[in-house]
Amino acid sequence: MPSLTIDGKAVDVPVGTTIINAAEKIGIEIPRYCYHKHLSVAGNCRMCLVEVEKFPKLQTACSTVVTDGMVVRTDTEKVRKAVTGVLEFLLINHPIDCPICDQAGECELQNYYMKFGLHKSRFALEDKVRKKKVQDIGGQIVLDAERCILCSRCVRFLEEVTGTRELQFFRRGDHSEISVFPGRPLNNNYTGNLADICPVGALTSKDFRFKCRVWFLKAFPSVCTGCARGCNVEAFFKGDILYRYKPRVNEAVNRAWMCDFGRLEYKKANNARLLVPFVREDGREKMMSWGGLLPQVAYRLKDAVEREGPDAAAVIASPQSSNEELYLVRRIASDLLGTKNLAFTSRVPGDGFSDGFLIRGDKNPNSRGAQLLRIPGGPAFDELVVKIAAGKVRALLLFGDVLGDLTQEETAGLLSMVPFVAQAGTNEGPVSAVATAVLPIASVAERGGTFTNHAGRVQRFHAGFPPRGKAKDTIGFLTSLANRLGAGWAFDGEASVFRALAATEGPFAGMSYESIGSLGQEAKG
Repeated sequence: MPSLTIDGKAVDVPVGTTIINAAEKIGIEIPRYCYHKHLSVAGNCRMCLVEVEKFPKLQTACSTVVTDGMVVRTDTEKVRKAVTGVLEFLLINHPIDCPICDQAGECELQNYYMKFGLHKSRFALEDKVRKKKVQDIGGQIVLDAERCILCSRCVRFLEEVTGTRELQFFRRGDHSEISVFPGRPLNNNYTGNLADICPVGALTSKDFRFKCRVWFLKAFPSVCTGCARGCNVEAFFKGDILYRYKPRVNEAVNRAWMCDFGRLEYKKANNARLLVPFVREDGREKMMSWGGLLPQVAYRLKDAVEREGPDAAAVIASPQSSNEELYLVRRIASDLLGTKNLAFTSRVPGDGFSDGFLIRGDKNPNSRGAQLLRIPGGPAFDELVVKIAAGKVRALLLFGDVLGDLTQEETAGLLSMVPFVAQAGTNEGPVSAVATAVLPIASVAERGGTFTNHAGRVQRFHAGFPPRGKAKDTIGFLTSLANRLGAGWAFDGEASVFRALAATEGPFAGMSYESIGSLGQEAKG
C-alpha cells in the first residue's frame, strides 16, 4: 500500500487511489465540481488543484493517482490563488439568482465562494452571457442553462448509469451550454438524480421547486417503500410534513441513486391520511377514541372465534408493514386467535414494471420479510379471498390500504361478505371506504422498524416526527390489541419487538436492532 503525506498527515491507501480519495480518508476536503464518486473522472472543472512535491505544476486531485512517498499540499498560497481564479472564471457569467434559486443552501458555488472567493466581480452585469432559463426538459427536471458551470456530471450520469444519453454540450466558448437534443426530452426513470448531482442550480426538481428553503428542513435516514429494492433515502421534513426524498449511499442496495417513482413515495405520508379512528354504522362514520374503539375490535374478533371457531376470524397482513409489526400480527393470528386464516396481500398493485436496475416488480418493501416470518402470500392469499367471498369469515383484521390488485368495486364486494372488518391503515383507499372500523396508524416517516428487501437485506428506517392527528404507532396499537385479547405483552417500541423476533426466528438470529445500523444486514435463508 502506498504511503503518502497530505498537509502533514500520513496516510496509507490501496494502489490506484487518487489524491482526492486519499484526502477524504483523513478528513481533508478538497473542493470539486465535476468529480463524483459514482461517475467516471472528467477533470474539467479544475477546482481540485493541489500542489505535489517535485511536480512543476499544480495537479488535479481527482485524476492524479497517489504514489509511495508522495507529499501533497492542499492549502498553500499557490493553490488558493488558483482555486480563487477558477471560481472567478466560473462566476463571470453566472446569474445573480441566489435569492430565488432552489439550490440556495446546498449550492457548492455559494459554499466555495465563501471559503475561497470573496472577490468582487470584474465583469459588468450587462456584459454577462444570457442563456435560456426555466426549460422543462422532461422527467422531473427543469433546466436553467444560465446557471450551469459545465461540470458534465449530468452528461456522464446519462451515459454511464441510464445509458440514455439525452443531455449533451452545445456551442463553444462562453456560449457553451448543456441541453437535450431537439424533440428528445429526458426519457428515463431516473431523472431526479440529475438534480441531486448538479452542484449548482442548473438542474432542479419540478416537484420540490419553490416549496421550501432547505435550511428550514431537517432530515432522517429512511427506506423507500415504493418497491422491494428498499433504496436507502434521506427524508426531509418540516414540522410533520415530508417535502422530499433524496438517495442515501448504500453500495449493496442502490449505490447513490433512486428511481423517479420512489422519489415521490414521500407524498403518501402527507396526502389522503387516515387521522382519526372511526366506525361505520348504517353507512355513516362515527368518530371514536382509541380507548373506545380498541375494546370493540378485540371483542368482535374474540366473539367470532368463540361462537364459530378459530377459522371464523381472519387476518390479512400487509407487505408495507415492518418485520416487527408482521411478527406481532402473526402472533395475534396464530397464538391469540388460533386461526389458520393468515396471509399477506402479495399480489402486486399496478403493472408490476421492473427494469433490471433498481425498480422491482414487487411494489412493496417487505414481501420477503413476510415470507421469512412464515406469513404466506400468493396461493394462501387467494385461498383466503375465496373463503371471504364464500361468507366463511365473520370477523376480519386487515392491514394496509388496498387488497392486492383488487379494484375498489371488487374490494367493496368482497368485504361486504364479512360482518365485521377492522382496518389498520395509513391512507384512505378502497378498504377504508367500506371497513366497519378504521384504525389510523403512523406512516413510515412517523415510526421506526426494519424492512427486508428482495435480496434478504434487513434495513432500518427511522421515525422523523410523531404520528399526525390521532394516528397511532403500529407497535403500540398491536400490543394494546393483543393485551385486550389476553396476551400480557410488555413490548415497548420496535427495538424490544426485534429482540424477541431475533430470539425466535431463524433468519434473524444473531442480529441486534442496534447492530443493523443504517446500511442493513443480510438475513439468513
